Amino acid sequence: MKKTKDFTPGNCPVVYCMNIIGGKWKPSIIHMIRTDRNRYSLLQKNIQEISKQTLTNQLRELEMDGIIERTIFPEIPPRVEYHITEFGKSLFPIIDSMYQWGKLNMKSEQTGYCQPNDKNPV
Repeated sequence: MKKTKDFTPGNCPVVYCMNIIGGKWKPSIIHMIRTDRNRYSLLQKNIQEISKQTLTNQLRELEMDGIIERTIFPEIPPRVEYHITEFGKSLFPIIDSMYQWGKLNMKSEQTGYCQPNDKNPV
C-alpha cells in the first residue's frame, strides 16, 4: 500500500518526521493508542470527526511505518488491538510537547477527545 501523501524528505529531518506523523489525525491516533484507547471502535468513538476510511488508512500507514503494531486475537468475533512499537515510542517527546503546548494555549471552554480518559503521563 502506498501512502496517500508521501513527500520526498531529501536531507530535511523535519520533512522526514512530517512524512511519518504529519496530517490531521496521526498525532491524535498515537496519543489515543498510548492512553489505552487501542481498539478500532475506541479510536473511532474518541475521534468522532474522523471517517472510518480515513481511520483505517491512517492506522495502516502508521503500521507500515513501524509506529504501531496490530495484534489480532483469534476469538469470535475477532478482536484487534493496536500498540505503540519501540520505534513509535521515540515519538512520545514530540507528542508530549504538542500536548503541553495545546494545554497551555487552548481556550478553557474548548474540550476535545483527550478528555475525560486523559492518561497522558506528562
